[in-house]
Amino acid sequence: MFLFFATPSRRRPFSFLVVTIFLTLLSQDIPARAQPPADPSNPLFSQPQDRITTFIDDEQRIVLSGNRHPLAIAQYDAGAVSPTYRMDGMVLTLLPDAAQQDALEQLLDAQHNPESPYFHQWLTPEQYGERFGVSESDAAQVTAWLQAHGMEVAEVTPGLGSVVFSGSAEQVESAFHTQIHTYKIGNEVHHANANDPEIPAAFAGVVGGVVSLHDFRSAPMNNGARIPVPEFTSGGTYYLAPADFATIYDLTPLYQQSINGGGQSVAIVARSNINIADVRQFRTSFGLPGNDPQIIVNGADPGILGSGEETEADLDVEWSGAVARNAAIKFVVSKSTNSSDGVYLSAQYIVGHNLAPVMSMSFSLCEAALGSSGNSFINSLWQQAAAQGITVFVSSGDSGAAGCDSASASRATQGRAVNGLCSTPYSVCVGGTEFNDTSNPSLYWSRTNASGTQSSAVSYIPEVAWNESSAGGLWATGGGMSAIYAKPSWQTGSGVPADGKRDVPDVSLTSAGHDGYLIYQNGGLYVVGGTSPAAPSFAGAMALVVQNSAARQGNANTAFYSLATRQRAGGASVFHDITSGNNSVPGQTGFAATTGYDQATGLGSIDGLVLVSHWSDATSTPAFHAAASASSLTVKNGSNNSITLTVTVSGGFNAPVAFSVTGLPSAVSATFTHASLAAPGSGTSVLKLSAASGAKAGSYSATVSATSGTTKQQIPLAVTCTSAVVRRSEGGPGPRGNF
Repeated sequence: MFLFFATPSRRRPFSFLVVTIFLTLLSQDIPARAQPPADPSNPLFSQPQDRITTFIDDEQRIVLSGNRHPLAIAQYDAGAVSPTYRMDGMVLTLLPDAAQQDALEQLLDAQHNPESPYFHQWLTPEQYGERFGVSESDAAQVTAWLQAHGMEVAEVTPGLGSVVFSGSAEQVESAFHTQIHTYKIGNEVHHANANDPEIPAAFAGVVGGVVSLHDFRSAPMNNGARIPVPEFTSGGTYYLAPADFATIYDLTPLYQQSINGGGQSVAIVARSNINIADVRQFRTSFGLPGNDPQIIVNGADPGILGSGEETEADLDVEWSGAVARNAAIKFVVSKSTNSSDGVYLSAQYIVGHNLAPVMSMSFSLCEAALGSSGNSFINSLWQQAAAQGITVFVSSGDSGAAGCDSASASRATQGRAVNGLCSTPYSVCVGGTEFNDTSNPSLYWSRTNASGTQSSAVSYIPEVAWNESSAGGLWATGGGMSAIYAKPSWQTGSGVPADGKRDVPDVSLTSAGHDGYLIYQNGGLYVVGGTSPAAPSFAGAMALVVQNSAARQGNANTAFYSLATRQRAGGASVFHDITSGNNSVPGQTGFAATTGYDQATGLGSIDGLVLVSHWSDATSTPAFHAAASASSLTVKNGSNNSITLTVTVSGGFNAPVAFSVTGLPSAVSATFTHASLAAPGSGTSVLKLSAASGAKAGSYSATVSATSGTTKQQIPLAVTCTSAVVRRSEGGPGPRGNF
């Protein structure tokens, strides 16, 4: 039994706190109008409180439920591992308290709301930790507890959201009161905790769990590298070179304007290293400028791994750089251990070091397999990324609607599920499409390849939902409903299911093998399909957005769904709406692509030029403006007169606008040729004022109102009413004329 006494809460003078808050705000470079008042209602006023305030007694424990892998069951159990079995790079997740979490969610909303004073006021990892991490005292006590059990602590992350540590199986079993066993599943051998871990009750609400106590890994989302035929275009088979992608998704005009990712960076999550000579050959062969990636090895170098791992690393680096051809590609590689997936370690490094405004992850593990600790870790990490202004792209998966089944399985058996690495509301989940070019390929592809770039695509190619499951396996775009996350406020619009849950994917790009992405690997040319290349390619496109806007964008979904809504109201055509195909696979019915949003292709694929050129449309405030053709109107008794009212809309405004007028004398009536204008609210209406024969002459101050919902615009109108006076001759009986 280990027994600790909690460090007393540190109390600081009020003057010290005032100075600290002031200096923190200054360092954050918030404009004067955004200086927050020092009160708890301000999301930037959040501060951690010491919550470990009782004895840390290992005999008083709580269970961290939902933290045993679904395949770590008695059926596959082959017995305990050796006590000296090494477990490195485990991550103990640390949780904010309820007040901090509420403040964080408020801040994230404000950072993505153009009407907020905190719009795009991004935090650094250290600022994030000061507001939304655990207290330094709590972090120190958790660290001391791990060390007392003989484990080595490598890092408490800058955001104070996790502790990275290592130890032996014996030490892990002693600390977390679980057993580490070997499991034989078919031809695979894994090691995992046999039951849910336990922690001291004193840590309740502070420690969220361990990521992870097993070696089950996320899967790379590619269908393997295949050797293409000698020609890039051959018969009915076509392969994507970077210039083809630029033609199809309308990026070429951006490159011509020097919008090419210059001055920006994209971070890539990896667990296998690469041969940089392959990247150089890729760029040379396809006419791209020389631009070596930055290889960042986080800890021990895993080297170049076999199977689909090197393929994944190569295509992520090559294709993010193919789209954002002048951007710095920051390739972060972390070695997987007996207890941690290198994917998580690389992702944590990128966010913890605030490495780039855009990042990409092309791996998948369903929500159930992630467990409660894994889902909490990913959600918290992507929340921090969004607060720092990082846009996160994650592949939706290659198993169609059966996200817990392997894409290489012949039949789905585990029901509907989604990729837990992208189902959090704080990442952009990228699905897959398939070019519908087989019936008449000559419409979209030339017979020869262009010299220098090897391109052959001649235009945009219509798309359907990617589904090649008929070729064997479950190869289809991932998508469906999260079993964990509620529907975020920004996920609205035509086609979005009223299911109360987060739906994925958000957007899509081509992923089919029949028009696969070309890569270089080990000096040879290969072709790859799957949603793996879609995520880094979209990340490259996002780097162009960041360059053109000269600002980080954070969670881009807030803009994507706004742009889609505006498009349906007649705004810029940013998205290619995919309305054919589905992601059903053998053994599991999925979802059909339909008009608007759907759970197979999300909002659809993009027109890159329109996306970049109209990005600001998403953050412009919807508004309407009413004007009159004249500011005054004169009407005679027994007659009428009129003015024209004009309404213009901006910022994607899309609602009816109704007219009314007040302040007229009782004998003057008003009629409108259109009492209201239908959505989107723009147009004209004629206001006619009619004066009765007995109307009293005089001047009146009237007000014309144009109203939509709770918004009203008022136009002052000076109304003059004149009398019709009769002139009579002396002694004459009748009218002779008017004055």
